[in-house]
Amino acid sequence: MKPEEPATTGADLLVKALIDEEVEVVFGYPGGAVLPIYDSLFKQNRLRHILVRHEQAAVHAAEGYARSTGKVGVVLVTSGPGATNAVTGLTDALMDSIPVVCLTGQVPTHLIGNDAFQEADTTGITRPCTKHNYLVKAVANLARTVHEAFYVARSGRPGPVVIDLPKDVLMNKYDYVPPDKPVQHKSYRPQVKPELARIEQAVELIAGAKKPVFYTGGGVINSGPKASKLLAQFVHMTGYPITNTLMGLGTFPASDPVSATRPAKTVHDDRSSPSLWKRIASVFS
Repeated sequence: MKPEEPATTGADLLVKALIDEEVEVVFGYPGGAVLPIYDSLFKQNRLRHILVRHEQAAVHAAEGYARSTGKVGVVLVTSGPGATNAVTGLTDALMDSIPVVCLTGQVPTHLIGNDAFQEADTTGITRPCTKHNYLVKAVANLARTVHEAFYVARSGRPGPVVIDLPKDVLMNKYDYVPPDKPVQHKSYRPQVKPELARIEQAVELIAGAKKPVFYTGGGVINSGPKASKLLAQFVHMTGYPITNTLMGLGTFPASDPVSATRPAKTVHDDRSSPSLWKRIASVFS
């Protein structure tokens, strides 16, 4: 594939990759290591930058954006303290399964490991609190890394991904080539199809429960509106009471008679019927 345009800086290349990922909003706080990115943002009108007052707030804002729009939230912070300030938000996004791509500045590659000004081991620090992270050491790998990061963040169980960007990578030049679709990771293969045997096992456990209560969480919301409809169908077929975790609020209407948030009413009399559980298994098979 031939390059789309003449050689551009890594920062310009990054902006082009974000636009190709249909990013519209970036939440960030500037710093010396990411000034080339801010220069590139200033030269275009496709991406809107929202200035926050703290890097933690940038990640939380991106989380809210992701949850309300269904898109990947994007964060831009500088090196060292900028990246470490984002850790709380990244941990929250990981725990709540929210797709976020966090762009962190880093000192030039030849200074990494030399205790340079505002240097921190960003990939080491964020490894426990992200779904995946990258340290881009060459501008030739930048575009591919960005597109791969978005794929990892939004696919399977969503989560935050960090891309650590040394300043020299942002300033070096390279031709931007649009990604091949679909973008994939060489070793990341999320399981997105259910295992029928596990479903049947769950149905048996539910059928044999003495005092069953459905306790549903945010995974139902992450799975989309269809999952909530299937959940409602499942609950109404059994007549069992249901409640939600904090992240699962909204998956099932609290006004429904079988919701545990209101007094319990008479449940179906055929809960022990084998035919009922066969119908339930068929819903998820």
